[in-house]
Amino acid sequence: MTEHTTPVAAPPRLTGPRRDPAPVADERQALTESLEYYRRTFELKCAGLDPAQLSERSVPPSTLTLHGLLRHLTGVERWWFRIQFTGEDVPNLYYSDDDPEQDFTDLGGDVDEAFALWHAECARSREIVEASSMDQTGTRRSTGEPFTLRWLMLRMIGEYARHIGQADLVRERIDGATGE
Repeated sequence: MTEHTTPVAAPPRLTGPRRDPAPVADERQALTESLEYYRRTFELKCAGLDPAQLSERSVPPSTLTLHGLLRHLTGVERWWFRIQFTGEDVPNLYYSDDDPEQDFTDLGGDVDEAFALWHAECARSREIVEASSMDQTGTRRSTGEPFTLRWLMLRMIGEYARHIGQADLVRERIDGATGE
């Protein structure tokens, strides 16, 4: 990675080093550890960059940035786990019907605060998973159809995996860093 002349505090870590999911595990452990692996991988893609770099756009005309991905994933954690699965009455983050791409395009605000909010949403999601059975259901707001926690965990793993691929390309463009 490229050294920076301005010292910047690294974003706080989730739960220490990234660990591969156990190769032999029950369903809950496999899904939980896989999602944690991807959360940690996303965090590593952002590590060591200053706020300006995290907000640097990938390749025009794309508006994709690591900061935007962070905001998007924070909103996704809240939307799926808190709003749709548990039915908590909390506002959407970084999204409105008037500006559905707001999470990616409006990069106002402090990056450290964005990381703190993502960490808080991930922590709340973990609490929800721990307190729920894989067969417990939430309700999709758009259709009224039920979905299980199992389905939600698989969806979130896919969401993170897709965006980590994007983050990998953005990071490589910013400073040439590549890797898992």
